[in-house]
Amino acid sequence: MIRIALEKGLATLRIVNLRDYADDRHRTIDDAPYGGGPGMVLKVEPVARALAALPPPAGPREVILLSPQGESLTQAFFEQRAGGADLVLVCGRYKGVDERIRGLVDREVSLGDFVLSGGELAAMVVIDGLLRLIPGVLGDLDSARGDSFSSGLLDCAYYTRPEVWEGRGVPPVLLSGHHGEVGRWRRRDALERTLRRRPDLLAGAALSDEDARHLRELGWAGTDAPRQRWGGSGA
Repeated sequence: MIRIALEKGLATLRIVNLRDYADDRHRTIDDAPYGGGPGMVLKVEPVARALAALPPPAGPREVILLSPQGESLTQAFFEQRAGGADLVLVCGRYKGVDERIRGLVDREVSLGDFVLSGGELAAMVVIDGLLRLIPGVLGDLDSARGDSFSSGLLDCAYYTRPEVWEGRGVPPVLLSGHHGEVGRWRRRDALERTLRRRPDLLAGAALSDEDARHLRELGWAGTDAPRQRWGGSGA
């Protein structure tokens, strides 16, 4: 997706090496923390110089620090910035970053409650999540619009050939050719899947009266915690 976006001229990507903005012959960008302790800390000066050297943007610019201490990345984050946003992604590294770096950024974003060696992998996730929402990058933008979390729910199940595999068939409604019934089945399957796997999402999802009735039939209590009615762990 990144290659397609760049080749079509739908996005531009610039990689900045912080070592180019160090002030010593060893191109040092980290140092030991004041107060002692293990690990090294990303210095503020190379980051500040790198940010100052960026060419001015054509419009608003948002500087984001990728760090395990940031807010959790969501699909809404991508959708809000997919219309031509100018983003600068600062990759954390080492033990952490000099606290003063946080004063240079607009927000802090995390992939989740875990730690990686650096923010480079997180930057790739952000780039891919954004570029795939730009019209012309995916073969069918509607495919992205129906992904999990875009509607506040998990996506429904999908099937393709063969129609029957090891005795397991495709739900008959998907073979009916009745688009209205297919859409209704997919919505209900998405609701059931979300209730089973991520019931916490239902509290913030946009639910119709029909959605709510269906969920209550399945044992949903109308909160983010469904009644214990699902047997087993499910898949």
